Amino acid sequence: MSAERLQTLTSWHADWKGLRVAVLGLSMTGFSVADTLAELGADVLVLSESAEEEYARLLPIIGARLELGSLADIPEALVDFDPELVIASPGFSPTHPVIRWTQESDIALWGDIELAWRLRDKVVRDDGSPADWVLITGTNGKTTTTQLTATLLAAGGLRAAPCGNIGVPVLDAVRDPAGFDVLVVELSSHQLWYLGQSDAEGELFPHTSVCLNLADDHLVWHGSAQAYRDAKALVYRNTRVACVYNKADEATRRMVEDAEVVDGARAIGFDLGIPGPSDLGIVEGLLVDRAFLDDRSRSALELTTLADLDRVGLAAPHIVQNILAASALARSLGVEPEAIHSALQDFRLDAHRIQIIARHRGITWVDDSKATNPHAAASSLRAYPGAVWVVGGDLKGVDLSDLVADAGRTASAAVVIGVERVEVVTAFRRHAPGVPVFEVDAGDTGQVMNRVVEIAAGIVDGEGTVLLAPAAASFDQFSSYADRGRRFAEAVREWIDRGSDDDAGGPPSGI
Repeated sequence: MSAERLQTLTSWHADWKGLRVAVLGLSMTGFSVADTLAELGADVLVLSESAEEEYARLLPIIGARLELGSLADIPEALVDFDPELVIASPGFSPTHPVIRWTQESDIALWGDIELAWRLRDKVVRDDGSPADWVLITGTNGKTTTTQLTATLLAAGGLRAAPCGNIGVPVLDAVRDPAGFDVLVVELSSHQLWYLGQSDAEGELFPHTSVCLNLADDHLVWHGSAQAYRDAKALVYRNTRVACVYNKADEATRRMVEDAEVVDGARAIGFDLGIPGPSDLGIVEGLLVDRAFLDDRSRSALELTTLADLDRVGLAAPHIVQNILAASALARSLGVEPEAIHSALQDFRLDAHRIQIIARHRGITWVDDSKATNPHAAASSLRAYPGAVWVVGGDLKGVDLSDLVADAGRTASAAVVIGVERVEVVTAFRRHAPGVPVFEVDAGDTGQVMNRVVEIAAGIVDGEGTVLLAPAAASFDQFSSYADRGRRFAEAVREWIDRGSDDDAGGPPSGI
């Protein structure tokens, strides 16, 4: 009866009582799942290899049980529990032993996004309908575009909640008693993979969706580039109004062409060129909409200007692309161009996203620690040609050869960090031998960024830019990309406070 029962669970008001649910992982997402299910009266067992003290303390209070320990083997507690449903936190890969056991045991497997979709009618709008969902994914730019979209929707008078991979669980937004008109949901490829395990009852029907771009990333988790691409493409499935795609990224166009969507859904393109009749783009320094107006074959609506964006630090090409994508999403929900223009004048990027830390003695120090893969780093390098490039870290199985051969050869020098420095240095020797390369030993991780700053300051002759755009994850030496960026900024400030007297000798010899 489990499968038949699960098919009926498509509403907050359905009968969830007594349903045996195993929740994998006790991060922010895992706790939101357990808390929601406990509120619904389900029988909840949480399994996790570790747990924050606060979450572990709260679980018994809300009525859920916790089993801590290794998940490399199938825990007896899980087998004895005999779950009817397993809901996994997005960190659990398709090859994880518990995920494989779940699938081989023919137990339903969901992610938190599917659960949230099924429960989306907990709080409804005045007309009795739940909030519309806007889905955002892509290798890079997801969080910025999610924030931009929510900001533009709010400027248009809509109650919008940015949630999902951005850091606020979708279940928390669904359960917010204030209610929303639109949920702007950032989705990682991991969350999208879990949506691909859904049956018909669990499929999402978003109002509008976008894949911003596609480049190799998370290949170890997915197993292949094709599997990663297939997961990303799920963002367009069942879209009702508009599938927004990047005209400069052929992969996103093909995703839209291949997607099964609701009849009437439109394909809306964006890029930095002159837009066609169903696109957003740029004409003589103006960002314009030729998609969401009646006379789109002969006219366009001005959204903002590159000059206005430059004044507020939003003119980097990849950020302009994000703005065009977010504007398309907002326009699909009726936000007027005037509201978009006004909102962009007050929008600011988060820390560690092409953030100018300081300008001192002719050197501009830029923190783009969030550039954790080659695609993101390439965008940063195009925004700052000729920079001293700080690169390296946990490569996640990704080869940097193409990045170095393309954007990397425009750097004036490279300062290589991380435990996988050999791979990075080798890429420069093979593909950009004219770029001077300097290594920072990984021995004392607490001093990595101080050494980076000393070397980079010695390289710059006169005026120049030092760009932290690692093209790699941070966990080999830092607790997060934010920690990496923070330590970089602290090292820059220490160098400035010292009066930069101790860098007079210049950097060591390049490789």
